[in-house]
Amino acid sequence: MALAPALLLSACAGGNFRPVSDVPIRIGPAYTVRGATYVPAAAPGYDAIGYASWYGNESGNRTANGEQFRPGWITAAHTTLPLPTYVEVTALDTGRRIVVRVNDRGPFAGGGRIIDLSRGAAEQLGIRAQGHAPVRVRRVEPTEKDRNRLREGKPAAALPPVAPQELQRLRMRLSASGR
Repeated sequence: MALAPALLLSACAGGNFRPVSDVPIRIGPAYTVRGATYVPAAAPGYDAIGYASWYGNESGNRTANGEQFRPGWITAAHTTLPLPTYVEVTALDTGRRIVVRVNDRGPFAGGGRIIDLSRGAAEQLGIRAQGHAPVRVRRVEPTEKDRNRLREGKPAAALPPVAPQELQRLRMRLSASGR
């Protein structure tokens, strides 16, 4: 079991990259980072409220599913969702929503963080300057056209912002969670 985290982290070290693809979908075994154990799962109904941060200094490194990390692409890291997975990320400050392709593991920083966005995703969502922002992350099944766009490093089709009443409900859910 102690070897699993070393293998997981070594996957981020660069080298030969696998092509950007939606197959195979990888769930993977449980792993431990900084004393916390994470158990990847299919989670088709995943819907969580918490905080997003962003990362971008790892340009050229390998993601947890073997692809090359490209900071300008609309991608993210999640601790337990299958790789790859598509999620809708909503900025709770503005109601802005985007579809993101999850292809890496993280965040491991704590503080209520539930997703690490690439620089490109943080820019598209409008939270790059903040560095850390309240979000809703919900697993989705985008159209094949949007999947292709995201696999090519382009944003998916624009989504309308969340309605004010729904946004207020989501903010109350975040407040009630104690995060």
